Amino acid sequence: MGPTEAPRRRAVRRLRVVPAGLATGILVTGLVAAPAHGAAGGGPSPGSGKAIGTTPRTVGDAHYEPGPCPKTPEPVPALKGARCGTLTVPENRAEPGGRKISLGVAVVPAATERPKPDPVVWFAGGPGDDAVGEAQLAVGGGLNRDRDLILMSQRGTYSADPVLTCPNIDEFAARSVGLVYDAPSTRRLHVDATRTCRERLIGRGAELSAYDSTESAGDYADLRLALGLPQWNVFGISYGTDLALIYLRDHPEGIRSVGIDGVLPPSTAGSALTWSSARQGFDGLFRACAQQPACDRRYPNLSATFDHLVRRLEAQPVTTTVKVAGRAQPVKVVLDGGTLVNWMTSATHVAAGVPRSLDELAHGNPRRIAEQWAGAKFSPQAIGRVAHGLAYGVFCREWVPFESEADTLRAGRAAFPSFPRSVLVNAPQLTFLHADCDAWKVPAAPRSVRDVTRSAIPTLVLSGGFDAQTGARSGEYAARTLSRATVVTIPYVAHVTFAASPCAQEIALSFLDDPTAAKTGCVSGVEPPTFDTGPRT
Repeated sequence: MGPTEAPRRRAVRRLRVVPAGLATGILVTGLVAAPAHGAAGGGPSPGSGKAIGTTPRTVGDAHYEPGPCPKTPEPVPALKGARCGTLTVPENRAEPGGRKISLGVAVVPAATERPKPDPVVWFAGGPGDDAVGEAQLAVGGGLNRDRDLILMSQRGTYSADPVLTCPNIDEFAARSVGLVYDAPSTRRLHVDATRTCRERLIGRGAELSAYDSTESAGDYADLRLALGLPQWNVFGISYGTDLALIYLRDHPEGIRSVGIDGVLPPSTAGSALTWSSARQGFDGLFRACAQQPACDRRYPNLSATFDHLVRRLEAQPVTTTVKVAGRAQPVKVVLDGGTLVNWMTSATHVAAGVPRSLDELAHGNPRRIAEQWAGAKFSPQAIGRVAHGLAYGVFCREWVPFESEADTLRAGRAAFPSFPRSVLVNAPQLTFLHADCDAWKVPAAPRSVRDVTRSAIPTLVLSGGFDAQTGARSGEYAARTLSRATVVTIPYVAHVTFAASPCAQEIALSFLDDPTAAKTGCVSGVEPPTFDTGPRT
């Protein structure tokens, strides 16, 4: 079926797995990999007699060359024994004779001596995360159990050349924990950091409008051909689901199956969707606490407590100091309403401690939340890793031109009607996005980038019940035009279920075995977290 052909609706399988009264939720950071499966073996590229990734090949304007493994910020055990190289492609496909860029490629051999001929290619999140650095996560979930696993750095990311990271933005994000989150003065400093990043990348010769999902999808289409693969399977997480759906729409050839986890549909991606997702994820956690007698007794009506705290802190921010690992001096932290919402969006990853943290804040003790907020921003993993050049290319070409600031505010009010306007104008994790894009100055992508993806290729759609970044309803929405979709929500799990849920991993591997009959029975046995109710008094 071609990318624009309307699918028939008969085969969509929807598995309702969330307990009564528990809303589903969305996307997260701080991913934790499961124990790694062994990496041995690895098979030949079909028809070539040589292992995948060992043969130089030119296809059209793209060239693959075997070579050393890409750089990573720290050692990645899963890459030991990987077959590596680089894919060279035009920076701008409209000018194939222009500047070339190179993308790092790693092929992790299958753990079996007789791998299946269709490997798995991993699409990283972000936008701006590097796929090669996520090898441990993919291998830890078993994706190379009986297939080779292919990881390629998206253009601009850490192991690509050029690399479009901007540590100055990350360093400002760390310093900003001591500022009022949504103050006009914070906005000016934030946009100044974005503008400095832009000027630096342009000074290095980057054509910023060439860094977006459409070009990245073309890179993966080139990679499949350059590796000599008739067919492969795609697995994307977080923003990688947006990219996977664009890739599926624009380049359906050679795709056996697609897995998307923490779904961000290209047709709805943006600030408005983020507010809806936050509501889903927060409600999922609050209702799980209410359904657990000990948590409900200790923290009654947790949702109302959270709403009250957002309003109170926005009117009267709390300032404290905390110790952060690796820093000799205490760090100043300002907690206002916007900070609390953004903390909560990621805190669903550590759901068991959230009720106690909110209760302590309500009783005048901000330490736990302040430590988590500052610790995440000052972590070495938060500095110099994200390719902001790619992130802003996606945001400013594909998202912002197709929704207004009024749309963001309207969506925020629909999701959280009690929140102050000053909180609602900045969607979680997308603060000052329209102002940033005014500074980034790239043209909007063609409106077709927002088209829905229609396909009959088997697709596994995974969501988490605590996901506050890409809510489960987004997965259901995307599946409406994927006629052979299996839709699963894993309860009590935050953004990117594959990272934390053995059940999600089991389902994904069974889907690869047979994309028409994924085994989903484990969902009924997923247990809620035991919420921390603090010391007994």
